[in-house]
Amino acid sequence: MKRVGRNTVERLSDRVLDLARQARSRELALAALARIGLRELSLLIFFCLAAGSVWLFIEIADEVAEGELQAFDTAILLALRTAGDLHDPIGPRWFEEMVRDITALGGNVVTIFVTLSSVAYLMLRRKHHAAAFIFLAVSSGMLLGSVLKGAFDRARPDLVEHATIVYSSSFPSGHAMTAGIVYLTLAAVLIRVETRRSLKLYLLSLAVLVTVAVGASRVYLGVHWPSDVLAGWAAGAAWAVLWWCIALWMQRKGAVEEASDQQGVSR
Repeated sequence: MKRVGRNTVERLSDRVLDLARQARSRELALAALARIGLRELSLLIFFCLAAGSVWLFIEIADEVAEGELQAFDTAILLALRTAGDLHDPIGPRWFEEMVRDITALGGNVVTIFVTLSSVAYLMLRRKHHAAAFIFLAVSSGMLLGSVLKGAFDRARPDLVEHATIVYSSSFPSGHAMTAGIVYLTLAAVLIRVETRRSLKLYLLSLAVLVTVAVGASRVYLGVHWPSDVLAGWAAGAAWAVLWWCIALWMQRKGAVEEASDQQGVSR
């Protein structure tokens, strides 16, 4: 009887273990399906954002070509100048100097330095594909900006004196577009390094803040029409989000490393 009872207990124990393993397998399968679904949803959202930004750029470009935004551009540009003296931006001198510092964040020297520094960091972390991704996203975006400027060849504002030196045509704003491409793309990489949602939101908000500040500074300094900056933001956001989509797709295929792994993130 004791042997029969012992065998029964063993069979029950084995059955319980089998059920536990099956439950664990189902749990892992559901978790995997949830991750796949979340990635597909992320791709869809990013694609919609990119498409919306492209549509906005096309709409602005069409309005600019037809001269529909001239009154809008002129009103905002003049509102940022001292009444009776169109050569003097509103605000104290120290604020004007501060805006010049902000506008430099979207210039070629600063954005190239930030990009190459980020690429070097990823290379040192042995994230070679991620480094190549950042380099291609930024360099191709800057090239696209130059092509767009040459294609539209819009004259710079001549209503007010330029508070900084300019060399190229006006549409779209190269500073606004480049800032969007560089800082939004880098934010996407850094977001994958962080696990805390609050810090992810902080990094994305910081990237958006810098992009908006750079674009606004171009209008304040009188070197761009407001529509130039709006188009630059739209084009920069579209390009950055498009490359986010590419990164997610390539990571699913295993062609690009995750920007960070949990073993390499310090706590």
